Amino acid sequence: MTLAQTWSVALVGLEGHLVEVEADIAQGLPKTSLIGLPDASLSEARDRVRAAVVNSGERFPDRKVTIGLSPATLPKTGSHYDVAIAVALLAAAGAVEVASSRRTAIIGELGLDGRIREVRGALAMTLAVSRSGFDRIVVPELNAGEARLVPGIDVYGVRSLRQVLALMRGVEVPDEEPVRAEPRLLSESLTRVPEVDLHDVIGQQEGRRAIEAAAAGGHHLFLHGPPGSGKTMLAERLAGLMPELSTEESLEVSAVHSLAGLLNGEAELVRRPPFIAPHHTASLSSLVGGGSGVPRPGAISCAHRGVLFIDEAPEMHPLTLDTLRQPLESGFIEVHRSAAVAKFPARFMLVLAANPCPCGLSGVQNAVCKCTPQHLARYQQRISGPIKDRLDIQRQILPAAHRGSDLDPSEPTATVAERVQLARDRQAHRYRSTAWTLNSQVPGALLRRDFPLDAPSRQLLEDHYASGRLTGRGFDRVMRVAWTLADLQGTPQPTLDQTHEAFQLRTGDPLTPYTDHRPLKGPTP
Repeated sequence: MTLAQTWSVALVGLEGHLVEVEADIAQGLPKTSLIGLPDASLSEARDRVRAAVVNSGERFPDRKVTIGLSPATLPKTGSHYDVAIAVALLAAAGAVEVASSRRTAIIGELGLDGRIREVRGALAMTLAVSRSGFDRIVVPELNAGEARLVPGIDVYGVRSLRQVLALMRGVEVPDEEPVRAEPRLLSESLTRVPEVDLHDVIGQQEGRRAIEAAAAGGHHLFLHGPPGSGKTMLAERLAGLMPELSTEESLEVSAVHSLAGLLNGEAELVRRPPFIAPHHTASLSSLVGGGSGVPRPGAISCAHRGVLFIDEAPEMHPLTLDTLRQPLESGFIEVHRSAAVAKFPARFMLVLAANPCPCGLSGVQNAVCKCTPQHLARYQQRISGPIKDRLDIQRQILPAAHRGSDLDPSEPTATVAERVQLARDRQAHRYRSTAWTLNSQVPGALLRRDFPLDAPSRQLLEDHYASGRLTGRGFDRVMRVAWTLADLQGTPQPTLDQTHEAFQLRTGDPLTPYTDHRPLKGPTP
């Protein structure tokens, strides 16, 4: 046998493509060639594979060896092709039965001594292999936990090339020392929902109402107020109000976290909506994704189906913050690089928190703000108008009045989460014949046509639109929040009071009961 093949996987974003690894051994001077658009780290596989094969007790062919990766037009990056290349090479040399490598995908990086090291994106690769109809996949033992999260495919976790060859030959698998896990640049705690309870928040009834509505309808939120007023406390408790992810959503989110390196060897599906809180000094590429060659997911993709919380939002670079505009509307992010265009999911709830001014004391009772009007205006303009216009709910959070034991006990997270779950069930039932499940996702045109407000509620919003207090986008977003408030209270359609409250949540006005107003004639969006 002088020609053999195995299979591996190439990832472009989260999309997996099967790669056929061919090895041909021909007469000629000893030389190993690797073709098929490999990057620098993959080109080094020639030396890694040679050393690993020899140190595993096998004979490396002393003839001309050509290794091809097909399709040749697909860019290939990373070291996870090593084991597939080694098996194809030994199969071409007659050391392994070639039939045993068919319908089996292989991923893993080889050490020079034959050990198999963990790789990123094992879950996404296993999903691609399973959808292609393959029977089994061989992965590094440290990645076996996340690979086994995919149903319907046999996963073999291995520690060394010797164990892989034993599997292919159908002989007893030798025992090997466990491979040491590599240190991680990203911590799993980045996606862990904070172990906090809404019961800890003292007062802040308007803030609590805002995060309950945001959790129920999937609405974006802006909290602003002086330092220490409770903005971060409220934001950290938002993810705990959201229901668990469905199985399909869990696989989708877990695949992103696998590619980002957030899953460990004892991986489980990400069942809870993730909570991602990047620092305000985060770079643009760390937020949206990037890197040389094939891009990697950033913070907004790691927050998919969960919460992206940016504290001290005005301190973030305005250009970095404005990159959120497109994914806030579309629910995905495309990262363009010379080697490939990667598309990552990014349907997250954005929560921004900000102080009222650089010193934080503007508008605070019995406090003296030292900021000039120019400083105040410049600070508030660092969050652009287009970003603010995409935030459904805006609330000012002021320090709660401490009255000791006179404070009424607040509801715990579990109680509010039950209402949120019921509200989401009502939305799922209402939109069961559409592609959407949450009020925040429904296009405005469809909402106005199939789920319109009653006449008084619509007249109220038309008057605010005519007076300039609502934009066309704001008109639709108030409608969505009004439907969420109706779902929370179990009413079949938003009432005038609920629409008025939704408008106040949108504009940041104090939550006060509706009073009659003088109609203003004007255009309807």
